[in-house]
Amino acid sequence: MNKTSFLERLQNERDHFELLLNRVGFSRQLTMKGVVDGLSIKDLLADILLHEYYIADRLSEILHGETYSPSTSHSAFDKFEEDFGYPDYESPLYKKDAIRNSNNEKYNNIALDEIVAEELALYSNITTSLHKLTNNQCLDHDLFHRVALFTYKPYRHVSLAITNWLKRIESES
Repeated sequence: MNKTSFLERLQNERDHFELLLNRVGFSRQLTMKGVVDGLSIKDLLADILLHEYYIADRLSEILHGETYSPSTSHSAFDKFEEDFGYPDYESPLYKKDAIRNSNNEKYNNIALDEIVAEELALYSNITTSLHKLTNNQCLDHDLFHRVALFTYKPYRHVSLAITNWLKRIESES
């Protein structure tokens, strides 16, 4: 894959995700609990936001010639989260099996439209950073895989959960 085709794929995945969110609408449903494990769409968006912060920061490091190394000790892992405000997702110490609701708690008192605005700006930051990087830099840092892992793969996961939830609440009506 090359950078141009990856950026097209990323935007296509993003468009599908935004269409689903628009279908749900900025209504009471976005903050209703129970989409996944007692979480709301707002909680899931906050989780996506944290993942996007993670990859945006890694892209920035690459652009500035800095080197990221995954945390290998528990103290380094805890310090990483303390410093950045999100977990070291690529650390072998990170438990990937569930959304960590504790990470989303900082967004409980932030309005949904502020989370959406922040997430849109962050997505723009990610695509801008990718445009600045060369195709070789993307390949050298495995960015096609890594960016997908922190952007459109979570979009797909959340989209599936939202679609299933909408079907469930529709069948209950």
